[in-house]
Amino acid sequence: MDQIKIGKFIASCRKEQGMTQAVLAEKLGISDRAVSKWETGKSMPDSGIMLELCEYLKINVNELLSGERIMAEAYDKIAEKNLIELKRKDENNLSRNTVLSIIFTITMAVGILVCCICDLAVSGSLTWSLITLCSILVAWITVFPIIFFGKKGIVPALAAISVLMVPYLYILSRVIQVREIFSIGAVMAAVALAFFWIVYLICRRFRERKLLAAGLAFLCAIPFTFLINIILSKMLDTPVFDAWDLLSVLVLLGIAGAFIYGDRTGKKHHREEKTEKSE
Repeated sequence: MDQIKIGKFIASCRKEQGMTQAVLAEKLGISDRAVSKWETGKSMPDSGIMLELCEYLKINVNELLSGERIMAEAYDKIAEKNLIELKRKDENNLSRNTVLSIIFTITMAVGILVCCICDLAVSGSLTWSLITLCSILVAWITVFPIIFFGKKGIVPALAAISVLMVPYLYILSRVIQVREIFSIGAVMAAVALAFFWIVYLICRRFRERKLLAAGLAFLCAIPFTFLINIILSKMLDTPVFDAWDLLSVLVLLGIAGAFIYGDRTGKKHHREEKTEKSE
């Protein structure tokens, strides 16, 4: 598919409908910068918004992927060509991800095998290697969906770690025979998982504005820092905050502000460029 051709076609259809990039972006719930990238051929619309985009542009998906209007007699042929190209692209991605998944799995398996052999050779039984075994299995189950499915594997990965973390901490506490690993770790894991899910939702909502998403994620880390400190202070009978905690909050606030400022500056600069081009 010719992204440059598709981008010019999107721009042409948008203008036919009397919409600016900002208006189209607002209708789709994305940034006008994303629309600009489509129209300059730097990126393609996500599959999740293609139908909605076509509806606003008064075209169909085949015309969008072809980058031109399709006559009725040529429609079936063009549609078949687009489907073949999409399938080929998916197959290439799947093949690459499959190879990476196999390499990752073999690496994890070798790691487990080496640890178990060393443990048996030194201790005569499986002792500390059980910790490694559980840790590697949890890591494999969590990371594998992302390697194999790409972005589509993020939700399964988060779901997997959400389900496995508490049992993993319980097994770990039994193997090491330290009860606090489970009693404290389970609470901390729940807080951390809640934070990860919130960050995922933020990134999903602002997927076209990565700097803003990063800034909001760092802002969200601040209340979670307070929450973790409060929980630990009650469970361990320690002071709620100290100088290092205050410094951490200030650092998080500074990083968040820098990302948000970068997003606003970039958006303003992009608008100025569009104004200059229109003049």
